[in-house]
Amino acid sequence: MDAGEAIAREQIRDVISRYNHAGDRGDLEALVACFIENGVLDLVDTGELIGRDAIRRHLGSVVQRLAGRTQRALLRHHVSSVKIDLDGPHDARAASYFLVFTEIGLDHWGRYGDVFACEDGDWRIARRKVRVDGAAPDSRMLAR
Repeated sequence: MDAGEAIAREQIRDVISRYNHAGDRGDLEALVACFIENGVLDLVDTGELIGRDAIRRHLGSVVQRLAGRTQRALLRHHVSSVKIDLDGPHDARAASYFLVFTEIGLDHWGRYGDVFACEDGDWRIARRKVRVDGAAPDSRMLAR
């Protein structure tokens, strides 16, 4: 691995981290900035959200829904086993697992499948596929 590849991998890990920290804080502007302008967020029950505006709108409603279901707004994403494949100097794929904790403890868990693009030296998410593999019976995030 050369220095350029190591830097790209670390920048991609940073985007994954910034996305989750922003989501946990409810900072939708920082979260959507992790995507390219026409990025796609593919959620299993919602379908594809195309573009920053669609992502912002949908996740804003999720934040409000969660706030109405909790005594204390606690949301913590933990991401692990990040596997990054560089497809070229401006394209990469990543796969990782996540656990989400809320006030009840472990709330739900699953995996991310990401496609990244590097534009003007900045890596961003071009497409994120989110799949939930399981949830606690009293999940705050996935309750209908």
